[in-house]
Amino acid sequence: MPATRFYRLATRSINLGAEVWRYNEVPMTLILASSSPRRRELLRAAGLDFEVRPSRASEERQPGETAERLAERVARQKAFDVAATAPPASVVLGADTAVVIEEEIFGKPADAADAVRMLRRLSGAAHRVITGICLVRAPDRLIAQYHETTWVYFRKLDENEIQDYVASGEPLDKAGGYGIQGLASKFVTRVEGCYFNVVGLPISRLAELLRQTGPG
Repeated sequence: MPATRFYRLATRSINLGAEVWRYNEVPMTLILASSSPRRRELLRAAGLDFEVRPSRASEERQPGETAERLAERVARQKAFDVAATAPPASVVLGADTAVVIEEEIFGKPADAADAVRMLRRLSGAAHRVITGICLVRAPDRLIAQYHETTWVYFRKLDENEIQDYVASGEPLDKAGGYGIQGLASKFVTRVEGCYFNVVGLPISRLAELLRQTGPG
């Protein structure tokens, strides 16, 4: 059975010349087009009911594509890919995260050596984490598209720290080669912007978009 959650939808009516706002409970089926355990955890922690249908869309970067456009495009492709076969009028959430340092874009490491390379670049420097999100009403209606940017600052890492962290296996399925909510938390000296965006979803902004989304 699809997961159904009741979100609030604001509606406006006119009463004796004045605007009166009423809030009605609206049933909505939410589908996450991702297999990411971090995104599932964020949605659950926010109290949102959903089901998971991973997308098969490619995450490869196109020539000359900025990180912002990459994150939004891949999020859109994931959402539309799943929405095409999702129950009619359900809302599909696609998301994609990229890490950027000096305009070099890091996705998920190809292997352990690639993770080491990424962490060496991030060591002692500031980088941006960009997450694109897209909401699509099944089967094919775009509701919203957005990206959020967060700055993350790493302290200087020594080579042993990098090698030990990569050997833990944690970096290998994460954009930029690290998980801020895990063992890499000790590398971070400062975060500017939405912390949850770095984990995988700008949850506050997403919740607001869902609140504004009405029934099909």
